[in-house]
Amino acid sequence: MRINGHGHILPEPFQIPDFMKKKKLFWITEDKQFMRQGNWSRPITGPGFFIREKIEWMHKNNIDHGVMLCLSQLYCNGWSKRDCFDAIRFQNDFNASIQQEYPKKFTCGFVVQPRYIDQAIKEIERCVNKLGLKVLCLPTHFLNSSGEWLSTAEAHVEPIFELANQYRLAIQIHPYDGEKMIALKNQYWRFHLVWMMAQCADTLHVYTLRDLPNKYPNVRTSFAHGGMLGIANYGRRVHGFDGRPDLFKKLQDPRTTLGHKNLYFDTLVHDSYTLDLLKKRVSSRQIIMGLDDPYPLGEIEGVGNSYPGRILDQAVDEGSITEQEKKDIWHKNVLDWLGIKKEDVD
Repeated sequence: MRINGHGHILPEPFQIPDFMKKKKLFWITEDKQFMRQGNWSRPITGPGFFIREKIEWMHKNNIDHGVMLCLSQLYCNGWSKRDCFDAIRFQNDFNASIQQEYPKKFTCGFVVQPRYIDQAIKEIERCVNKLGLKVLCLPTHFLNSSGEWLSTAEAHVEPIFELANQYRLAIQIHPYDGEKMIALKNQYWRFHLVWMMAQCADTLHVYTLRDLPNKYPNVRTSFAHGGMLGIANYGRRVHGFDGRPDLFKKLQDPRTTLGHKNLYFDTLVHDSYTLDLLKKRVSSRQIIMGLDDPYPLGEIEGVGNSYPGRILDQAVDEGSITEQEKKDIWHKNVLDWLGIKKEDVD
């Protein structure tokens, strides 16, 4: 059985409430050619953006089950509390409808906005108890009421982690909004190619310094895109911790959570050398398949020589991953992260 632990799916244009388009929060053009938000737009380019095509794409590529995460555009950073409530409820209801209609094909995530903790707590309870969702999607960073960007691993967010620990949720942490955080011109696709990786590294840094993997032992957290720069930056973090202990009082040595059983990383690192480093750092047991379909930065066909699972296949050919490890990354490890059994999805 092959399970993709990192995918996305779009609602049909008619499924998106009118208020979202009127307020320019998020909508899809009637011809299904563009996603839009405010003055931003991006083309809908590849297969699998919508449910029928997604299922066909999965069948074609021998993918039996997919974890469908929230849309990054609906993390709602900087939105009013009312708009945040309405948009997040729409996103979560949509994802729940997909999971309910295709329970053997999809496990779907739900999102909350850490700025509004009271709202987030109520939404977690609704999504778990009423909608049956078990994967909490969080942005790496959020904009607080003072206009500061904070990591979602900061103390302000702990009520969310406490409830997630109570419900034994899987969590996926994903970057977005880099162009709003970093005062650089938005060109060269830099915020997707470089700064998304840095955002994940920053929150992994805070998450482990604050010892959240041990503080919340029932939570299993996956970092998107292999936590790429966070893995490459591990040695510098250790050196800094040793070199400036005055800056890390009451914080945890990065060595103690390296390879922690509740920290997972997906395979979307784009080359076998980086995957090899990830394995050496955290072990293959903590790696899950993540295709990030249907986006062009995902591991999909039609982009160079890419296809779903290419980097893992290449790593097997090069001898850095065994066939058994490959099977586990596609299957067992994803189930372990989700906290479910094969019969739940088979």
